[in-house]
Amino acid sequence: MKEGSRDKAAAWASRTLDRATTPLVDAVADQVLKRLGLHSRLAPDGTPARDPLSMALKELAALRWNTKLMGLALAERFYAEGKAGPGATLPGTATRIGLTSKLCTQADIESEWLRFWCGQLQIVPFYSRKIWEYGFVLQALWEGGQLRSGAQGLGFAVGTELTPSYLAGRHIKVLATDLAGEDMRADNWAQTDQHAASLEGLLRPNLVRRERFLANCRFRPVDMNAIPEDLYGQFDFCWSMCSFEHVGSIEQGLEFVRNSVRCLKPGGIAAHTTEMNLETEGETVDNWPTVLFQPRHFQELARRLAADGHELLALDTDAGTGLLDRFIDVPPYDFQPHPALAFPAAPHLRLTVDGFPVTSVGLIVRAGG
Repeated sequence: MKEGSRDKAAAWASRTLDRATTPLVDAVADQVLKRLGLHSRLAPDGTPARDPLSMALKELAALRWNTKLMGLALAERFYAEGKAGPGATLPGTATRIGLTSKLCTQADIESEWLRFWCGQLQIVPFYSRKIWEYGFVLQALWEGGQLRSGAQGLGFAVGTELTPSYLAGRHIKVLATDLAGEDMRADNWAQTDQHAASLEGLLRPNLVRRERFLANCRFRPVDMNAIPEDLYGQFDFCWSMCSFEHVGSIEQGLEFVRNSVRCLKPGGIAAHTTEMNLETEGETVDNWPTVLFQPRHFQELARRLAADGHELLALDTDAGTGLLDRFIDVPPYDFQPHPALAFPAAPHLRLTVDGFPVTSVGLIVRAGG
């Protein structure tokens, strides 16, 4: 058979196979989607659903509940020992530790340096990576000499953070930014109460008096993918907390960090937290609403920053050795499996995102010049 004839025969066979299999594939997919949507434990006649997919799905709620309950039991043991939680001592003075770029760990939550910042913010040092992010950013700024009266700070995607009020209470001038309210991307964050639409929404009266807050804090809509050039070179420090993994891609996230440093004066400090894939090699999520960085991406970021004359402080990739460093929380995080089971508040230092194990990582950049 000639080459052209073989190609035509192959194309015909492919089309024929597609026509034959597509209805079957569509029918199977339709049944799977229906079953997923119904999440039914029963067949139409009231008997237990016994097909393999139903057998797997109907146990997921209990399995998730068990996972969270076991995690909570571990955390409560440490809370009872006073290592963290409501009974933990909150130091009255900050502790310099030589903080560098690093992963969130259980030992950090139990440390004096982080518990000091919990006391400053009037929050409990629970085993949550969100608590850790507050402590990391403030420790990085304090060790960098930036938490001083009259300093100028720039916050990206501040949402409903405590940080602007805390900084304003220390007589620090803050420009807090977030997506413009009319930006469609802001809708998702507004629905979960994680979007800042105005200055008033950032005021925390327990951290700062209203007059001082209004004197020291401003709000401006800013797209992290298009930082206005009039902000370049204007600030002593900048920060963001678990935001730049949401800008669209790994590449855009790296460029955001690079551009954020352009907003700093020489010697300024940038402190950013984001999501890191604990599978440090191989596949990771990109080009998605939440992307997952790996150490190789931060190596590339360090190279770009160095070319710009800046320094990314060395990344410590030690993931910790505590029990809660190995406990991985699972979605949904606001979890109520069914009325008979109360929601257990599981520790949240590690979690799964699209099937990958993830934790928070903090980056510290020192601006050159």
